Amino acid sequence: MDHLETGRLGESLAERYFRGKGWTILGRNVRVKFGELDLVALDEGELVIVEVRTRSIGQVLPAEESVGPRKLKVLVRSGRIYVEKCRWTGPWRIDLLGINLDPGGSPELVHLPDITAGRIDA
Repeated sequence: MDHLETGRLGESLAERYFRGKGWTILGRNVRVKFGELDLVALDEGELVIVEVRTRSIGQVLPAEESVGPRKLKVLVRSGRIYVEKCRWTGPWRIDLLGINLDPGGSPELVHLPDITAGRIDA
């Protein structure tokens, strides 16, 4: 499976996971100036930008540890653009869903809510 197929699989698993938690999915692969948001959802009235990271077991870093400061800065900037564009006035946050694929086993999902710890000025 190439990295694009792996990414699509991860996003499908993420969408199913969050729908199962009762979230409303507003968009998938939402393009904004300077970036793309993997998932945009509502969690009990809070807008959530979800970064989905999918990795095969055996890669250098587990999926949930693969977002560095540069990517975080892009996520914050893209999230702000989305929030302004849709005129969202309520609370919003950025979550990370790491998906580690084990050949022959079921995927391991690691959900890290609010990866900016409430500081959207990261």
